[in-house]
Amino acid sequence: MHLLELLRLLVDFGLCVLIWMVQLIVYPGFRHYPEARLIYWHSKYTTFITIIVAPLMIAQLCLHALQMIEDNNWFTLVSFILVLLVWVLTFAQAVPIHKNLTEGTDIPESVERLIRTNWNRTLVWTFLFGWGFYYFIASNPFILHL
Repeated sequence: MHLLELLRLLVDFGLCVLIWMVQLIVYPGFRHYPEARLIYWHSKYTTFITIIVAPLMIAQLCLHALQMIEDNNWFTLVSFILVLLVWVLTFAQAVPIHKNLTEGTDIPESVERLIRTNWNRTLVWTFLFGWGFYYFIASNPFILHL
């Protein structure tokens, strides 16, 4: 078992769990805040979640890039492209909506758009973890015998 593969899988799993919690609990919870309270809470939430998510996303990007350099094949290429896709979705979709919420712009619509568009990242991160888990098991068949 290669340490890089295991680290990548753990980071992918962490982000997969985190995005599902955000998608099913955190973002829908925004619907239940009065607008003034949401604006106040959202600025704190984005600071706290960034402290958790940013290092994980950077680690994921670095681990996938290293793995692609070390073992350049279809699996690592597709995985790296999926990681880049999550970054594009994050900065093209999620960040502008969070900016609207921070500024108090069109709160109800911004919350609904955040929930709706976040499914894209949720599905990509879920597929990325599943794809990596399958590859990990396939390339380390002894794990199935434990």
